[in-house]
Parts: sequence; C-alpha cells; structure tokens
Amino acid sequence: MNSEKLSELVVEALEDIKAVNIVKLDVRNMTTVTDWMIVASGTSSRHVKALIDNVSDVVKAAGHRPVGIEGADGGEWVLLDLQDALVHVMLPKVREFYNLEKLWSITPAGDAAATDR
Repeated sequence: MNSEKLSELVVEALEDIKAVNIVKLDVRNMTTVTDWMIVASGTSSRHVKALIDNVSDVVKAAGHRPVGIEGADGGEWVLLDLQDALVHVMLPKVREFYNLEKLWSITPAGDAAATDR
C-alpha cells in the first residue's frame, strides 16, 4: 500500500467513528521521517483512545503494521506511528495549545500544505 492510500485509509477510519476536524498534511517535502501527518480531535479521552484503536485495527486489517503508539495511557494526545503516516489524535485544548497544523503546514515559500477534510 502506498503512503497516499494509507493516509486515505486513516482518514476514513477516523471519520467512521466521528473524529472532529480531521486535517491531513502532506509533509513529503519537509521531512524524511514520514509522508503524511494526520491530526484529529476526539471529544473525550475515551473517544481519543477509541479513534486510535479504530485506525490501528483498520490499517492492520489492510496488512499494514503500526510501528508504535505513544500517549495511550493518558488519552489527551495519542500518536500512532504508521511509518508513512503519523496520526495525532488529541483533545481540543491540547490541539489548540500545540497547533501542529500551523507548525507543519508552513512551507519555505509560505504556502499551506494542509488539506482539510
């Protein structure tokens, strides 16, 4: 599965259980760590965990093995590393504080690289 199809699968998995404000960032020209950064919000710590669990289950079923997961114990910000895509699911207050979309959507020319869904 190529990285773009993986990112689309992640977005669909997030949409399936009502993630809030999903943003998919194309960071291929900004870093060699990953191709896509997907940021979404959950309405509660339980919802954040459920979103990450659903994404993990869906990508596993498609034959893609997650590399790692961080923050699942707290549930305020959970990171799922899929190698070609990094999935950040956060509570709205945490997301607003760190503002990852702004950090990663600024290209050297100042053009936005974000795709809102």
